[in-house]
Amino acid sequence: MSVKFKNWWDKASPDEVKNHQSKLLQKLITTRVAPFSKHYREMFEREGIDPASIKSTDDLVRLPFTSKRDLGETKDFVILPDEAVLKKQPGTLLKVLRYGPKGVKAVLQDELRPVFMTSTTGRSSAPVPFLYTKHDIAILEEGGRRLMDMCNATPDFKIINAFPFAPHLAFWQAHYAGTADTKFMLSTGGGKVMGTSGNVEVITKIQPDAVIAMPTFLYHLLQKAAEDKKQWPNLKRLVLGGEKVPEGMRRKLRAFCAELGADKVDILSTYAFTEAKMAWAECAVSQGQESAGFHLYPDLSFIEIVDPETGERVPDGHAGEIVYTPLQSRGSVVLRYRTGDLIEGGIVREPCPICGRTCPRLVGKISRVSDIHRLNIGKLKGTLVDFNQLENLLDDTEGLGAWQLELKKENDDPLDLDEIIIHAVPLNCDEPTLEENIRRKLKNSTELSPNKILFHDWDTMRKMQGVGKELKEKKVIDNRPKD
Repeated sequence: MSVKFKNWWDKASPDEVKNHQSKLLQKLITTRVAPFSKHYREMFEREGIDPASIKSTDDLVRLPFTSKRDLGETKDFVILPDEAVLKKQPGTLLKVLRYGPKGVKAVLQDELRPVFMTSTTGRSSAPVPFLYTKHDIAILEEGGRRLMDMCNATPDFKIINAFPFAPHLAFWQAHYAGTADTKFMLSTGGGKVMGTSGNVEVITKIQPDAVIAMPTFLYHLLQKAAEDKKQWPNLKRLVLGGEKVPEGMRRKLRAFCAELGADKVDILSTYAFTEAKMAWAECAVSQGQESAGFHLYPDLSFIEIVDPETGERVPDGHAGEIVYTPLQSRGSVVLRYRTGDLIEGGIVREPCPICGRTCPRLVGKISRVSDIHRLNIGKLKGTLVDFNQLENLLDDTEGLGAWQLELKKENDDPLDLDEIIIHAVPLNCDEPTLEENIRRKLKNSTELSPNKILFHDWDTMRKMQGVGKELKEKKVIDNRPKD
């Protein structure tokens, strides 16, 4: 396998990291991307840039960004080698000397032939497929092994993967985390296959040490288990992905775990997106600890933080948009990919205060640019509303068990004012008190006041959120007329 993993990825100095990343970047661009990616071959020609002139990660700023709207022709981003060109490359000749004429064919097929695919969820646009070769699967597996390392999973851990069965990165990263680290893992398929009750029963039988899942689905799963008086005393870790995990959500997850007999559960969230073909994890944190951020893999990717307005790089520790470039990927490859994700604390390179690792980290809350809506609400006509902030506030509201935030138009008239409706499930709280808590929380922190607060039971809320049916549960829905 041509992919090489550095055993010092988590303890190298910033200078070592930069030098190694620059060498990998130059090799990727000159031997694989520029010759064999239609999109980037045309980009280098159009921009008048010599691929060989990209010698370091500093030189990346000369390249234009890639955005989601560029991915319409996804085949143009796939590394599809020209055999005649490939044969003449020095690296291929060295492989021939090492493996022989027959052996080199198998090696190059493992590196370059797509054999696997994941896809974006397609909630706001058409799904976008990303292809993997065996080389990429080895990277996915290594990323999973590192995730287990961040989780402090011991060899005897039993793990439940409750992500939905789907061609989605979250499920497959969890799957390969188990195969890479030879842990016992049962994949339940989430709620679609076994339902919430089925997951509760199998987890009760397995008594796992860790559960990997979407936060909202896991929240409902724990609530159902607590309602059914189950006991999961072996539970030590919750590994969360696919959604943001506000502090309020973590607190509520731990409270349900305590009801299940697991009162010392560490939680770690992961950050990933389809185009990266890997996931990054934070250190497992105990109650009262703050997250130290997502630990990056400097031998596999290069992350830069840019001003979302100007596109200019910002200094370490400053907020901005996450921009991704792989360093060893094959199959589908994107350079300087603008994720649309905003990181509150930017990127830092000091040793992690929890584990001591020196790899770069993304710190602070991550939010999406698309989660900022312009609403016309009474006196707040045309006001920009950050729904990331609203989600954090609702998750942190005392007595609020589960919720859904709905946007509507008064009288369903496209020209009328916007309405905010909060659907809520009380948790150890009566409805009048909870309504007062919600209104006070939003009034003290924002200019918004919900038009209505409607109360439901847990089963109704599960149906409204699509628990067990949707790949990602619906916590914010926009029911405003489109015309």
